[in-house]
Amino acid sequence: MTAGATAAWAAMAISPAAAHAAPVTYEIEPGHTYPSFEADHLGGLSVWRGKFNKTAGQIVMDKAAGTGGVDLIVEMDSVDFGHDQMNAVARGPQLFEVDKFPHARFKGNLVDFTDGAPGKVVGELTLHGVTRPLTLEIRQFKCMPHPLFKRELCGADAHATFQRDAFGLDAGKSYGFKMDVTLRIQVEAIAAE
Repeated sequence: MTAGATAAWAAMAISPAAAHAAPVTYEIEPGHTYPSFEADHLGGLSVWRGKFNKTAGQIVMDKAAGTGGVDLIVEMDSVDFGHDQMNAVARGPQLFEVDKFPHARFKGNLVDFTDGAPGKVVGELTLHGVTRPLTLEIRQFKCMPHPLFKRELCGADAHATFQRDAFGLDAGKSYGFKMDVTLRIQVEAIAAE
């Protein structure tokens, strides 16, 4: 399962039309940012999908330099499969152990800029107390003025896959569950005032 991670969670940057000579900080909008995931059930019987409902974090980017960073934090007890019993199991000792590991975190650097838009986030996912490298591919990216706040608003759709047993999350492995997880992070962030 993912968080992230944690996440992310999550990668944006500033509009190509508004170049800046200094880094700009964007606050991740929790009401528009939902890391979601897909994971196997019973060795290919079906695919379970879920999301995390509470995230926070920042993106800092210097468009002129083509650099930036992402820091996305996910509250693991906000996991939501749309199934109350599965949510309770996921929060417990069989999977996320949210009492011991309440957060997942993805931190990374924005890279592969084209026309002012980053193509990837290269970083690390911390999940279930384990930190491993993870690269998010940014499949969609856009910035525009926020219609109400009149500040730069950026949004992205990021994607990655990882092996959940590498993070100590091996529930169901002995029953033939596949360990690969697809992580998708829809994220929006607004320039700080």
